[in-house]
Amino acid sequence: MSKIKFGTDGWRAIIAKEYTVENVARVSIATGEWVKSNYPNPEIIIGHDCRFAGELFAQTATKVFCSQGIKVKLSKGFVSTPMVSLATVQLKASLGVVITASHNPPSYNGYKLKGHYGGPLTPDKVQEIEDVIPEASGLDLDGMSLDAFEEQGLLEYIDMETMYVDHVKANFDLDAIKNSGLRFAYDAMYGAGQNVLKRILPDMDFLHCEYNPSFMGQAPEPIDKNLQEFSQYIEAKGNINCGLATDGDADRIGLYNMAGEFVDSHHIILLLLHYLKKYKGMDGKVCDAHSCTPRIKKMAEHYGCDHETVKIGFKYICGIMLEEDVLIGGEESGGIAVKGHIPERDGIWMGLIIWEFMAKSGKTLEELIEEVYELVGPFKFERNDLHIAEDLKQAIVAKCKNNEFSAFGSYQIKDTSTIDGWKYYFEDGEWLMIRPSGTEPVLRTYAEGKTLEDARKILQACKEAIGA
Repeated sequence: MSKIKFGTDGWRAIIAKEYTVENVARVSIATGEWVKSNYPNPEIIIGHDCRFAGELFAQTATKVFCSQGIKVKLSKGFVSTPMVSLATVQLKASLGVVITASHNPPSYNGYKLKGHYGGPLTPDKVQEIEDVIPEASGLDLDGMSLDAFEEQGLLEYIDMETMYVDHVKANFDLDAIKNSGLRFAYDAMYGAGQNVLKRILPDMDFLHCEYNPSFMGQAPEPIDKNLQEFSQYIEAKGNINCGLATDGDADRIGLYNMAGEFVDSHHIILLLLHYLKKYKGMDGKVCDAHSCTPRIKKMAEHYGCDHETVKIGFKYICGIMLEEDVLIGGEESGGIAVKGHIPERDGIWMGLIIWEFMAKSGKTLEELIEEVYELVGPFKFERNDLHIAEDLKQAIVAKCKNNEFSAFGSYQIKDTSTIDGWKYYFEDGEWLMIRPSGTEPVLRTYAEGKTLEDARKILQACKEAIGA
């Protein structure tokens, strides 16, 4: 049998190739044994997103856990990752399991583990589970009955979506948003968040809020190139003040302004920090991933907040949130968490904070971004994922490790940071970062410039220098 490895955020594999009922059962056996050895009366929350055969794989995990004598609470229908994390906390469960491949292409599915605190299980605990995955399940899954487990009191079905909606209603001034005169739009990318905003703010504009496990062939990652239909829709309408998009399991955010222009995660993190600190008077540490703009640190210092940069992978931010008083933690890829919620990425929650900010301040998104620029200066960011041969990828990584780059075209390296990947700083706050993906066969390149054209020039200079 193949060796199963957990990556940056869970185990991901191609459905019917490595992602099979047998392999899900193998992972579940190890997960169940770990839970039993760490909790006296273990209980596991399970949910699946909108991907192909999600229900089958969730039921497979359920059968394994119930056969081990573990109580399971299983979602009715598809749910987002934040819904599973929230239910794990609210129901005081030992662990949450989400059958999802998040933003990966439609051919993938995956397996995320959530701690009892409602965030990613820490890397050391994930390793403990990975270390005991058996070679084969040895189970007669077809001979197991979910109905029988339910009769025995081992299985209970729960409505996690309603739990989440109720939690949103208790934490946001939805009346302020509804009565603001502002118009919003939401693109679920056919993902698991598709029903929530219909229930909370039904008068909005909705795109791709239907069940479609193929995602129309598009990886449900909320980045600009994947959201051109949404961008054009907003631009054509001309009266939508802000557009929100979330990924396949609704834990990542994408945002658009009134002109249909993409607002990246760096700007979103800065907007959230600005609102929570200045307008809401909240306090705490600011934590960001290595691929984020240094302007987050600049704003944190402006507001007198402690700041820390960590490796890429939300689990590292979550680890700090569990130990310290963190106001906001965020990643370049759209995963952001804030104080007062769970230590978990949540795209819908972050979007609602932005909309509440607009409603309460009476300002447009563009005006709020100008407030941010007054504190940290204007900037633009661009990322380019290079799908290149593995030998070239490794050769580039080796050059980075050996400090063989002193410049990329006309951009002279002034300083380098190697927390996770290689971040090269140039003049005037511009920078480039190179990092191999932890979940996909790609080399990621990131750049920041004063304008979008500047950022793209840096990426092009990088591409030429590394021979990609």
